[in-house]
Amino acid sequence: MTPSSRHFGLTRRESLHRMGTGVGLLGLAGILAQDGTLATASDPISASPLAPKAGHFAPRAKHIIHLFMNGGPSQVDTFDPKPALEKYNGQRPPSADLKTERQTGGLLMSPFKFQKYGESGIEVSDIFPHIGSCIDEICVIRSMHTNIPNHEPSLLMMNSGETQPTRPAMGSWLLYGLGTENQNLPGFVVLCPGKPVVGPQLWSNSFLPGIFQGTHINNSNMDPANVIRHIKNAWISRNSQREQLDLLKRMNELHLERRGGRDNPLEARIESLEMAFRMQTEAQQVFDLKQETKETQDAYGSGQFANACLAARRLVESGVRMVQVYYGDGQPWDDHGDIKAHADKAKDVDQPIAALINDLKARDLLKDTLIIWGGEFGRTPVAENGNGRDHNHHGFSMWLAGGGVKGGMTYGATDEFGFAAVENKVHVHDLHATILHLMGLDHEKLTFRYSGRDFRLTDVEGRVIDDLLA
Repeated sequence: MTPSSRHFGLTRRESLHRMGTGVGLLGLAGILAQDGTLATASDPISASPLAPKAGHFAPRAKHIIHLFMNGGPSQVDTFDPKPALEKYNGQRPPSADLKTERQTGGLLMSPFKFQKYGESGIEVSDIFPHIGSCIDEICVIRSMHTNIPNHEPSLLMMNSGETQPTRPAMGSWLLYGLGTENQNLPGFVVLCPGKPVVGPQLWSNSFLPGIFQGTHINNSNMDPANVIRHIKNAWISRNSQREQLDLLKRMNELHLERRGGRDNPLEARIESLEMAFRMQTEAQQVFDLKQETKETQDAYGSGQFANACLAARRLVESGVRMVQVYYGDGQPWDDHGDIKAHADKAKDVDQPIAALINDLKARDLLKDTLIIWGGEFGRTPVAENGNGRDHNHHGFSMWLAGGGVKGGMTYGATDEFGFAAVENKVHVHDLHATILHLMGLDHEKLTFRYSGRDFRLTDVEGRVIDDLLA
C-alpha cells in the first residue's frame, strides 16, 4: 500500500526534502539510476511504487489472465445446457418473461449440442471441443448476475466494480496492493485489437496514482518492433538516454516538491518515463512470438486472439501481474441477429485457450496463474429478431481455472431455461472479492482514501466464494 493510504505520515520525497534543506532529494535520481534501474523494494526511500509488496495473507495465485469475451456470450449456448429450451421451444412461460434491454419473443432452443467431457463429466457446447478437453482444470460458475443489461455499465462493473465511470480497474487495484515482479514491463497489460465499447476507462487508474493504469497494446499486428511505438531511441545511445532522463528526473522532482509532492500527475509522469526507459531492455523480446518453438506456435494456432493468448503466457512468465485479453474491438459477441454467429467466434478462441491452459500447466505456471473467462453479461434464452438473443444480466456463466481454484466442477445454477440465477448466486462483487482473495488480498482492507472516503474494488458489498477454492 502507499504511504498516503495507510497514513504513515510523510512521503519519502517529503522526508528527503526536509533533510538538509532538500539536499537529500538531489541524490534520489542517482539512487534510482544505479545500473539503469530503480532500487529494490527493500529500500523504503528509493523503492518503485511498482515494487512487489506482500498481500494481507499468503496468496494462492500470483498472476491473472482475464480472457474477456466482450459483447456478452450466451450461457445456454456455451456452458449451461438447458434441455427445457428444446421441449418448450417457441413458448413464453411466465418464468421466461423477464425484462431485458429489448423486446423479445418465445424460448429459443440452442442450435448447438452439448456433450460431457473429462472425468468430471461437465457438459460443454460442441463449439468448444478444445476447452471441453480441459474441463477438469476449470470451475464453471453458472449463477453469475450483474446490475444492468447494457454494455457500458456492465463493462464498467466487470472491470472496475461500479456501473458509473470512472473507478480504478481491477488490474490497477492489484498493482496498488501488490506491485509487480518485473520492473522492466508494465504490471497491468491490456491486449485488444482496437478498443472495446467504453474504451480506456476499462483499464483506468482513476484516482489511484497514474503509474497503476493499464497499458493498452493493440495486438492487431504483433510485430515486436512496433507493438509498442517509440520504445527505442534510434538517435542516441542508452547511456546518453540515461543521462538525459536523470537530468529531467531531477528537475521534475524539485518541481514536484514545490507543488506538494503527493499523488500528483507529475509524479505519474516521472514514473512513466522511468518505465519507458526500462522497457527498452525487455518489451520487444516478450512480444517476439517467433522465439517460441514451432510446436508451441502450432498448438495456439494463428490469428489475433491466438497471438494474444501466447503473448499473455509470455507476459505472466516474465512477471507481469495481470494481462487482460479482449476478443476484439467493439462488442463482437453481441449476437442480437443470429446466435449461430457464436460458432465463428468460438472457433477463434477455443484452440488458443486450451493451448494456454495446457502450456501454463506444462510450465508449472497454472498453479500460480488464475485464468478468468467470460463477458460483461449473458444472453436471453428467449429469441430476438428470430434467431438472436438479447442482453441478459439476470443470469450467465463465467469460468475460472488455475490459481488456487477447484477444477472439474460447476457452481450455482440458473432456472430451467437459463434466464436467471437461482442457486448460489454470484454477483460481480463476489467474483472480485474471490479473485482478490486468491491473490492474497482482503477486499475489505484494500482501500484508497479519496474525496473524503475510503474506496475499494467491491464498494460496500462482496463475499469470498469459499466453495471455489482448492
